[in-house]
Amino acid sequence: MKKMYLSVILIVWGALLAAAQTVPASDREVQARRAEEAVHVDGRLTEAVWQGAGIGDFTQRNPLDGKPASERTEVWVAFDEKALYVAARLHDAEPGKIVSLLGRRDDELDSDWFSFAVDPYFDRRSGYQFSVNPAGSIIDKTLYNDEWEDNTWDGVWESAARIDDQGWTVEMRIPYDQLRFPVRGEYVWGVNFKRTIQRKNEQDYFSWVPKEENGFVSRFARLTGIRGIRPGRHFEAMPYTVGKLTFSPQEEGNPFRSGSDLFASAGLDLKYGLKSNLTVDLSLNPDFGQVEVDPAEVNLSVFETYYSEKRPFFIEGSNIFAFGYGGANSNYGFNWGNPEFFYSRRVGQTPQGWVDSDGYIRYPEMTTILGAAKLSGKMAGNWNIGFLNAVTAREYATVDNAGSRSSQEVEPFSDYGVLRAQKDFNQGRQGLGFLATGVFRDLNDPALQDILGRQALALGADGWLQLGKTQEWALTGWLGATRVAGSRDYILGLQQSPLHYFQRPDADHLELDPEATSLSGWSGRLALNKQKGNVIFNAALGAMSPGFEANDLGYQWRGDYINSHLVSGYNWLHPGKVFRSASLLGALARGWDFGGNAIMKNYFLFFNGEFLNYWGGSIELGYMDASFDKEATRGGPLLRLPPGYTISFDAYSDSRKPLVFSLYSYASRRRDGSRDFGIGPALRWKPRSNVSLTVHPQVEFYDTYRQWVANVDDPLHAATYGRRYVFAYLNEKVLSAEIRLNWIFSPKISLQAFLQPLIAVGKYAEFKELARPATNSFNYYGRNGSTIFRNDEGYTVDPDGAGPAAEFFFANPDFNLKSLRGTVVFRWEYRPGSAFFLVWTQNRQDFANPGDLDFGRDLGDLIAARGDNIFMLKATYRFNL
Repeated sequence: MKKMYLSVILIVWGALLAAAQTVPASDREVQARRAEEAVHVDGRLTEAVWQGAGIGDFTQRNPLDGKPASERTEVWVAFDEKALYVAARLHDAEPGKIVSLLGRRDDELDSDWFSFAVDPYFDRRSGYQFSVNPAGSIIDKTLYNDEWEDNTWDGVWESAARIDDQGWTVEMRIPYDQLRFPVRGEYVWGVNFKRTIQRKNEQDYFSWVPKEENGFVSRFARLTGIRGIRPGRHFEAMPYTVGKLTFSPQEEGNPFRSGSDLFASAGLDLKYGLKSNLTVDLSLNPDFGQVEVDPAEVNLSVFETYYSEKRPFFIEGSNIFAFGYGGANSNYGFNWGNPEFFYSRRVGQTPQGWVDSDGYIRYPEMTTILGAAKLSGKMAGNWNIGFLNAVTAREYATVDNAGSRSSQEVEPFSDYGVLRAQKDFNQGRQGLGFLATGVFRDLNDPALQDILGRQALALGADGWLQLGKTQEWALTGWLGATRVAGSRDYILGLQQSPLHYFQRPDADHLELDPEATSLSGWSGRLALNKQKGNVIFNAALGAMSPGFEANDLGYQWRGDYINSHLVSGYNWLHPGKVFRSASLLGALARGWDFGGNAIMKNYFLFFNGEFLNYWGGSIELGYMDASFDKEATRGGPLLRLPPGYTISFDAYSDSRKPLVFSLYSYASRRRDGSRDFGIGPALRWKPRSNVSLTVHPQVEFYDTYRQWVANVDDPLHAATYGRRYVFAYLNEKVLSAEIRLNWIFSPKISLQAFLQPLIAVGKYAEFKELARPATNSFNYYGRNGSTIFRNDEGYTVDPDGAGPAAEFFFANPDFNLKSLRGTVVFRWEYRPGSAFFLVWTQNRQDFANPGDLDFGRDLGDLIAARGDNIFMLKATYRFNL
């Protein structure tokens, strides 16, 4: 089967290896005019530079692809010594129906919009997009990989919009220091304009790309006429100050839980343009706290929970560190996730050491980042460059034993670095890049030497090749290697961790080495994607070796894994009698470990569509063939998974309405009776143009007959290699909700509230042990002479009654987690690039009545629980020097 997949990929690749030819870019041209007088950005369009004829002739992409725009649009572009200017007159036959909503920066509001996109490098791969709606709300993005976008970048630019009896108008002023481009005597840039008419669900483009085609930046028109400008070097400083007051429940006798704690800090961020296309960001004593809390959850798997980055220093321009995805406009996973070689939340994470003491202990909430630097931009030869380095402090936990204070190191002094370089060839039709990361720790404490590596290195190369006469196909791939070095105890523990499980007794391809002081491995993937047209095709083959370890500065969710898939289907891109658009596709996915054991054998069928009334949804059907789970026994032998099926469904209503409804539901079942079900309706209400409320409750039920509980050594139990692998039936119920309120006073003043209540209850029963490796057979405790007794602490098991096997004990695994997390954020951007934040965060938990769900009682316990209340003030001020 593996050979078949590889053969299919190679045959298709060979058939498509023809000389790549250029996809025709737009032949349209926009002439920029020099502004001879000052342009006042007020949306009135009274300046002389706007009085000539503007450009127009926009084309619909939605709802009628290729048809002329239903309303006329005129656009002008101007420039002076310091900035680029854009103005637009958006005619509308019914000005009273223009949809004007207020939102925070980068909120994708269901309103009318005007967007200006520019490619100042003229590399036909990257650029910037600036959008304004009739209420003055703004969105700014960076564009990359031709068709992808990233709204984490926040430029400093001006805009204004007005509604009048002819429609509405827009003005923008974009300083050159916000754009990266090489200095020349005369410039040719890429440019495009987009208009959204919300009540008609219409999107119009100046440089139009048919739905059957691909590309965005590569199809831009040419912007000419800009000459004689001196952009200069950009230098800005942004000091900040922050104060935090924490109120927490007082604990009798604990000197570290007195009920309140006050913290204050200050720092400085610097941004300097080495050239017009290279920027250095420096942060001294950076404030790397995040405003919004992470969601609560119950994780009963061996896999680490992935949390998104929320800290501005790391999220701004983060796409430059993206690895392994360039060149293709679609990527499919099917139980595969590319490892992230750079997962920025490793920097400044919660200290990883612990203290074994009977006294009271105060742990640092996070690791202090002493300083960080980031270099990004383009260098000669069309190389995209990104470099980041951060240094974190040595952290100590404080221990109080009857008034005697001591400290113990829980995080070493560390240095984190990442270097990314990528070069496009032939206007982006080919690309090649590499990424290197390193973590270096100063390990003085012997206890930390046992749990942390001294050095972790990673190196990867990626690239793409667009194939066919019109680049209809894209072949993408990457290959990476890692090496981790540390003490024998650390490397031994790493070999036995969930990503590796070298101790698996039935895995002949794995070998545990207790003397090793390093661990190395490799990983890679090759994918072929059809880029355009109605026919869908995607195929991929990837592998992660057993020794691959990227988690010191990256995120990796699996190891010892080979994965492949084939996807094919059809897109209906234009309105028909029932659907406005639809797609149908099928997929075949396979997975193995490096010993050839089948880890996954799945088949899928997907359909999604949007009706003519702009309601829509999707349905997914899947069949899971019998396979093996290599992680279920936590380092033991394989567990066989019986076959089963899965189904999921979602639906949504017309987003133009004040009340928008959506629904998501899923269910699956295995032949042994294990099953899960979840349903989550969501309601978004827009009672006013500046207020929106979203309520998203969710109910989930899980029944599994093979939930791991414990591993117990027993040399007499030869059937499973001298260890008993204890499992149970688990009934789990999860009730949760996400509630968001947005109240926008102006595009620069907003109030946002987020609330997440969660109740998760799990009840364990029918305790048993795996009878034989690679099966789904179990020996149940309390049957065939074995005994099991429960007390207040847990369970005592005698696996063979009067036989020679020893009794063993495990704690009661039942749980009842009740959590309430919430945040209220007031934000005021009082001048461009300068902001004031007032934040209130609350977090409360309760664990009473494990294994027993009573909604009324549990909700009352949650409301009555005492929690932490955190109040934070933060202010920044931008100096443009």
